[in-house]
Amino acid sequence: MTAATAAGPKPSGAQPSVRASWRPLPRRRTVRPPRAVFAIRAPLPPAARTALVALSVLLPLAVWLGLGAAGVVDPRYLPPPDKVWHAGLDLAASGQLWTDLWATLQRILYGFGLAVLVSVPLGIAMGSFSAANALLEPLSGLLRYLPAAAFTPLLLIWLGIGENPKIALIFLGTVFFNMLMTADVVRLVPRDFIDVAYTLGARRGEVLRKVIVPHSLPGLLDAVRVNFAAAWNLVVVAELVNSETGLGKRILLAQRFTQTDKIFAILVVIAVVGVATDVLLRLARNRIGRWV
Repeated sequence: MTAATAAGPKPSGAQPSVRASWRPLPRRRTVRPPRAVFAIRAPLPPAARTALVALSVLLPLAVWLGLGAAGVVDPRYLPPPDKVWHAGLDLAASGQLWTDLWATLQRILYGFGLAVLVSVPLGIAMGSFSAANALLEPLSGLLRYLPAAAFTPLLLIWLGIGENPKIALIFLGTVFFNMLMTADVVRLVPRDFIDVAYTLGARRGEVLRKVIVPHSLPGLLDAVRVNFAAAWNLVVVAELVNSETGLGKRILLAQRFTQTDKIFAILVVIAVVGVATDVLLRLARNRIGRWV
């Protein structure tokens, strides 16, 4: 008996192999690399970046000018830019703008500054120690969903009608968000850095001071940048209730007399001060965290 006979007859209905059943891949055109403007996370040329930054400011301004020139919107509701400019100059010349701006900045510095002093150490503890996270995260996660403006009546009852309820409102509206964002930043510190520090003989306090805090500083400044904008929103709300000075109070007074040009002028001032502060914090972040 031959080897072929011993092996038996080959089945006639044998299925083709899986690889043989694959269809050929469709032919595709050669993909050209996209331009830097449309590439994902690609650095922009300086000229393109400057042009896009200018466009982001000039385009809304051009639309505003066009609506004013065409008369589509009543100037009482949307005053033209030149009228807003003159209203801002009048406020500055009378001294009201500087008085109100300083009063508003003081409230933000006290309220948000206190929130940063409290939230940053607690956030570092939450991101570094599981016990601190288990203790603080449920409460802070619950309280951050409560609208800070809803505490206004209680703050007036508890703290009176002076500056304290305004500062407390800014504090309550920013402290829990900044705490949780700080904890998230600290959790991004690579575990290998911590293990290497312990291997080299560092103690727990040294790991916190020399590894976790320096690595987290750029992210901490980013969290402050984000929540600083929330502080501006809250201070305007706080100044609408029983205030004598402040940009929010000036907006309320202008609303009573339908002085929309003054309202827009104050909004422009808030935007300029906010952007200037954001740029300063961003420059500090870039200088501190050059390694990022």
